[in-house]
This record gives sequence, structure tokens and C-alpha cells, in this order.
Amino acid sequence: MELLQVIFRTTFFYFFVLLCFRIMGKREIGQLGVIDLIVSILIAELIAISIENIKDSIFLTIIPIALLVLLEIGLAYISIKSRTIRTFFDGKPSLIICNGKLNYHEMVKQRYSMDNLLLSLRQNEIKNVDEVEYAFLEPNGKLSIFKYNFLKVPSPYPMPLILDGSIQKKALKYIRKNVTWLEYVLNSKGLQVKDIFYCFYKKKKLYIIKRADLK
Repeated sequence: MELLQVIFRTTFFYFFVLLCFRIMGKREIGQLGVIDLIVSILIAELIAISIENIKDSIFLTIIPIALLVLLEIGLAYISIKSRTIRTFFDGKPSLIICNGKLNYHEMVKQRYSMDNLLLSLRQNEIKNVDEVEYAFLEPNGKLSIFKYNFLKVPSPYPMPLILDGSIQKKALKYIRKNVTWLEYVLNSKGLQVKDIFYCFYKKKKLYIIKRADLK
């Protein structure tokens, strides 16, 4: 009898968790953020306890799992609306290579060793650091790489100056501009920072997507 209960619970929770993750909209483990990872671990622990304690009601596991799923969906929605909340939970990308030069300070800060960097480069079929113009360590731990073009002509800094109405001061720093310059350019176009959803700088021009354009 106990064996049948264990089989039933295992099968039930397999499909129940599959349904939960479909509701949360996740496709692969590499896409999981901090919140998603915590929810996944807690769900696994709850299910393990439920399968071991077959005398306890199955609803003692279903209810907390459902609560965790609702909490994850709620926080995901809030994160979409608020960049501050999103940054708090998911973090920001870190610039590891800029204009072909290693950013040792950021590597130390992120505890990202040279071995980690070389491994990521090899996985992207890059033989040495000299081939890379920009490299970002993403919040999910992956390295995004922008290689030099054939003639090694400098390309635009690949990060936005404004995102969700928030000025990205580090991006301004890397293109040797400041907030005053950015606000002046926007004012000349009759715009304010709060009006901008996305702003990118390329070839001495600002490419802008306004919040109003998204409605």
C-alpha cells in the first residue's frame, strides 16, 4: 500500500510541477533568475518531504507550491514594471572586456577568474582576448561576447544609455559623456529622460524609443 502511495505521489507531482513551470513560463534552466531558482529549490524540497511522509495530506504540499508559483508570477510582473526591483533581484551585466582591454577590477569584484574567461572564450571558438572588443558577464553567469570586426574599427558601445527611463551612468562613462550632455541632447529634441524607454548611442547619434511609442 505504501509503495502505491509513493508511486502515485511521485507521478502526481511530476505532472503538477510540469504544470507549475509552464504557468511560470520558463523554457530552460539557463533562463532562471534568483527568484526562479529559489522557487525551484523550495518546490523540490516540498515534494521530497511529501513523498517521504506519505501519511501527511497531499494538500499540505500542493498549497505551499501553489503559493510559491503565485509569488513568483507576482514578483515577475512587478519586476517588469520596476527596473529597480528587477535590478535588485537579477543584478546587472558586468563589463569584463572593454575596447579590447581586460577590466581586472570588475573581474575581481565579480570573482570571475582568468580561467573562467578563457573557458568562455574557447566555448565561443575564440582563441585569445585580442579578438574581443567587448565582453559582458550577464546576471545568469553567461559571457556575452562582441568580437572585433575584420579591420578592428571601433564599434559603438553595446549597452543602452537609458533603459526604462533610467540613465545608465556606466554606459555614459564608457562613451566619455555625462548626464548633462545627455539631458541637453534630449531637451533639444523636446524630450525628458522619463519619456524614454530605450536610448542607444551610435555614430554620434541617439537612437530613441519613447514610452509613448510602445502604447
